[in-house]
Amino acid sequence: QVQLAESGGGLVQAGGSLRLSCAASGSIFSIAFMGWFRQAPGKQRELVAGKNRGGTENYADSVKGRFTISRDNAKNTVYLQMNNLKPEDTGVYYCRAAGVDTGSLGNYWGQGTQVTVSS
Repeated sequence: QVQLAESGGGLVQAGGSLRLSCAASGSIFSIAFMGWFRQAPGKQRELVAGKNRGGTENYADSVKGRFTISRDNAKNTVYLQMNNLKPEDTGVYYCRAAGVDTGSLGNYWGQGTQVTVSS
Protein backbone atom coordinates (compact mmCIF):
# COMPACT_ATOMS: atom_id res chain seq x y z
CA GLN A 1 0.00 0.00 0.00
CA VAL A 2 1.33 3.43 -0.97
CA GLN A 3 0.75 6.44 1.22
CA LEU A 4 1.52 10.10 0.60
CA ALA A 5 2.36 12.22 3.63
CA GLU A 6 2.12 15.98 3.15
CA SER A 7 3.40 18.75 5.36
CA GLY A 8 4.13 22.46 5.30
CA GLY A 9 0.79 24.17 4.87
CA GLY A 10 -0.36 27.03 7.06
CA LEU A 11 -1.37 30.65 7.31
CA VAL A 12 0.83 33.33 5.79
CA GLN A 13 0.48 36.96 4.83
CA ALA A 14 0.51 38.04 1.22
CA GLY A 15 4.07 38.25 -0.05
CA GLY A 16 5.22 35.51 2.26
CA SER A 17 6.56 32.04 1.54
CA LEU A 18 5.74 28.44 2.37
CA ARG A 19 7.34 25.13 1.46
CA LEU A 20 5.24 22.01 1.02
CA SER A 21 6.65 18.52 1.22
CA CYS A 22 5.17 15.18 0.20
CA ALA A 23 6.81 11.85 0.86
CA ALA A 24 5.56 8.62 -0.70
CA SER A 25 6.01 5.47 1.35
CA GLY A 26 5.56 1.79 0.55
CA SER A 27 7.29 -0.78 -1.59
CA ILE A 28 7.98 1.61 -4.46
CA PHE A 29 10.36 0.96 -7.34
CA SER A 30 9.80 4.28 -9.10
CA ILE A 31 7.28 7.09 -9.58
CA ALA A 32 6.69 8.56 -13.02
CA PHE A 33 5.03 11.81 -11.99
CA MET A 34 4.81 13.79 -8.77
CA GLY A 35 3.03 17.06 -8.44
CA TRP A 36 0.75 19.41 -6.57
CA PHE A 37 -2.86 20.28 -7.22
CA ARG A 38 -4.98 22.75 -5.33
CA GLN A 39 -8.66 23.27 -4.76
CA ALA A 40 -10.13 26.59 -3.69
CA PRO A 41 -13.62 26.78 -2.19
CA GLY A 42 -16.25 26.38 -4.89
CA LYS A 43 -13.68 25.63 -7.58
CA GLN A 44 -12.38 22.54 -9.31
CA ARG A 45 -9.09 20.96 -8.39
CA GLU A 46 -6.34 22.29 -10.65
CA LEU A 47 -2.73 21.44 -11.37
CA VAL A 48 -0.28 23.83 -9.73
CA ALA A 49 3.03 22.19 -10.63
CA GLY A 50 4.29 18.80 -11.66
CA LYS A 51 7.57 17.08 -12.39
CA ASN A 52 8.22 13.76 -14.06
CA ARG A 53 11.00 11.39 -13.20
CA GLY A 54 13.10 12.63 -16.11
CA GLY A 55 12.99 16.19 -14.79
CA THR A 56 10.42 17.86 -17.03
CA GLU A 57 8.43 20.43 -15.10
CA ASN A 58 5.15 22.16 -15.77
CA TYR A 59 3.42 24.97 -13.93
CA ALA A 60 0.07 26.70 -13.93
CA ASP A 61 0.42 30.12 -15.56
CA SER A 62 -0.73 31.79 -12.35
CA VAL A 63 2.27 30.51 -10.36
CA LYS A 64 5.08 30.74 -12.90
CA GLY A 65 7.99 32.72 -11.53
CA ARG A 66 6.74 32.37 -7.94
CA PHE A 67 6.56 28.62 -7.28
CA THR A 68 9.28 26.02 -7.78
CA ILE A 69 8.80 22.28 -7.75
CA SER A 70 11.59 19.87 -6.95
CA ARG A 71 11.78 16.18 -6.23
CA ASP A 72 14.16 13.69 -4.74
CA ASN A 73 13.69 10.44 -6.63
CA ALA A 74 15.77 8.46 -4.15
CA LYS A 75 13.45 9.55 -1.32
CA ASN A 76 10.23 9.51 -3.36
CA THR A 77 9.63 13.03 -2.16
CA VAL A 78 8.36 16.15 -3.91
CA TYR A 79 8.57 19.72 -2.69
CA LEU A 80 6.83 22.94 -3.63
CA GLN A 81 8.52 26.20 -2.74
CA MET A 82 5.94 28.96 -2.85
CA ASN A 83 7.17 32.55 -2.81
CA ASN A 84 5.37 35.87 -3.10
CA LEU A 85 2.12 34.21 -2.10
CA LYS A 86 -1.15 35.89 -3.01
CA PRO A 87 -4.62 35.57 -1.47
CA GLU A 88 -5.76 33.75 -4.63
CA ASP A 89 -3.27 30.99 -3.80
CA THR A 90 -5.47 30.02 -0.87
CA GLY A 91 -6.83 26.49 -0.99
CA VAL A 92 -6.22 22.89 -0.09
CA TYR A 93 -3.06 21.60 -1.73
CA TYR A 94 -2.98 17.93 -2.69
CA CYS A 95 0.05 15.88 -3.53
CA ARG A 96 -0.30 13.58 -6.52
CA ALA A 97 1.84 10.59 -7.42
CA ALA A 98 1.10 8.89 -10.73
CA GLY A 99 2.65 5.90 -12.41
CA VAL A 100 3.78 4.52 -9.07
CA ASP A 101 5.52 1.22 -9.73
CA THR A 102 5.11 -1.27 -6.89
CA GLY A 103 5.16 -4.24 -9.24
CA SER A 104 1.96 -2.86 -10.69
CA LEU A 105 1.19 0.74 -11.55
CA GLY A 106 -1.06 2.95 -9.46
CA ASN A 107 -2.00 6.59 -8.90
CA TYR A 108 -2.41 8.18 -5.50
CA TRP A 109 -3.52 11.38 -3.76
CA GLY A 110 -2.38 12.82 -0.47
CA GLN A 111 -4.91 13.88 2.15
CA GLY A 112 -4.39 17.59 1.45
CA THR A 113 -2.86 20.45 3.37
CA GLN A 114 -4.47 23.85 3.84
CA VAL A 115 -2.71 26.97 2.60
CA THR A 116 -4.28 30.28 3.58
CA VAL A 117 -2.87 33.59 2.38
CA SER A 118 -4.22 36.69 4.08
CA SER A 119 -4.26 40.09 2.44
